[in-house]
Amino acid sequence: MTTVTAPAIAPFRLFGLTVLRTERLSPSMQRVTFGGPGLDGFAAGGRDQSLSLFLPHPGQAEPVVPVAEDGTWFDAWRAAPEDVRAVMRAYTVRAQRRADDGATEVDIDFALHDDGGPACRWAEAAAPGQRLKGLGPAVEDNASVRFRPPQDTAWVLIQADETALPAASAALEWLPAGSRAEVWLEVPHAGDRLELRTEADVTVHWLVRDQGAPSAVEAVRAAELPGGTPYAWIAGEASGVRELRRHLVQERKFDRRRVTFVGYWRRGLSEEQLREEAARTSA
Repeated sequence: MTTVTAPAIAPFRLFGLTVLRTERLSPSMQRVTFGGPGLDGFAAGGRDQSLSLFLPHPGQAEPVVPVAEDGTWFDAWRAAPEDVRAVMRAYTVRAQRRADDGATEVDIDFALHDDGGPACRWAEAAAPGQRLKGLGPAVEDNASVRFRPPQDTAWVLIQADETALPAASAALEWLPAGSRAEVWLEVPHAGDRLELRTEADVTVHWLVRDQGAPSAVEAVRAAELPGGTPYAWIAGEASGVRELRRHLVQERKFDRRRVTFVGYWRRGLSEEQLREEAARTSA
């Protein structure tokens, strides 16, 4: 008898996303809820789960993401003209819901800025029925989930700006009852202080920029932190993230292996420029 082995599930693959509805959460945050059959098999791991969104250029009905005969896409996408191929941006899966009939809904929250780029402009104008593509997870335990406190963690430090607020919010929802967290969240306006849901014992420090709040590094440096073995997750503008990590490791003596830090953006550079810089560094 011949035994047939089921093919392995690729941890990441392309999905189709159809806009179901939008919601303005705050002056600087827009939620877009996606669904449709193209999301079948999508399996977010929660917390700071990321995915890559592919956005259309103005005048395109949907994003152009060429796929080669062998099913790969990256080389074909890179080979397409820059003004034709889809714009790629990284975002957090704020939430995923599965209905009884198996249908999936996914929330993605977009930080809005006056000088925002193509993703910001797309989100502000998003309407039901519009279609995107996304490179996302097909298994819940995947490498794009970075918020992973070790078992012996006594307390968690979270710091995020508005671009990382969706990930920080999802991480707080994931923390179990009985855990403890100290949280610093930087936002542009007082109206951006969103309601946070968590069962953990959490102290939240909102740093509102248009009210003259100190930077996250200044605020954390001035804080009295809990005792016990910490775990830190910090995300947002790259230079600020690096500075806070240096403070935690060098001045607070955090074990560097227990500090997860992610630069979501860098002041003065587009995501394309960041990607090219990373490619040159790794070459």
